[in-house]
Order: sequence, then C-alpha cells, then structure tokens
Amino acid sequence: MPTYAYACKDCSHAFETVQSFTDSSLTTCPECQGTLRKKFNSVGVVFKGSGFYRTDSRDTKGSSVAPAAAPAASAPASSGSAAAPAAAS
Repeated sequence: MPTYAYACKDCSHAFETVQSFTDSSLTTCPECQGTLRKKFNSVGVVFKGSGFYRTDSRDTKGSSVAPAAAPAASAPASSGSAAAPAAAS
C-alpha cells in the first residue's frame, strides 16, 4: 500500500499515512480540523546513463541488427608510413 503525505492549509501540520488505492483522500486535519492538501513527492524510479535501447538486454542470436563490418585491410605502403588521403580540389 502506498504512503501519502498531507499538509494542513490552516496550521501547516504535515504528516504521512498509509492508504489503499481505493481509500478516499483525507480532508480534515487531525490537529485543528482544518483543510488538508495532498503533497506530491518525486518519483521513486530514476533512469541514469547514456541511454536505454531495445537491444540492451537481448541476446545477439535473434537480433535483426547486423554487426558493424570490419574495415577493409589496405595494401601495406612501400615506405613503411601511411599515405595521406589526397585532398579534393
């Protein structure tokens, strides 16, 4: 059962109570018989990280996404150093 937080509009008395989903909200303050308001808290679930993807928890057997292809091997340069790509003019 969830815990709900209430605060009185008249005397500022704040308290928490455990209620069922089917129970109606409280309306009168137990201290001064004033009007209550329900306080809303932050959500208890927080997703942190770079992202969550459809394939994060699946095995690769049934995946329809093809793995990245390995780069093609180039012919070794005769001078022993890599050749710079030609600039387009």
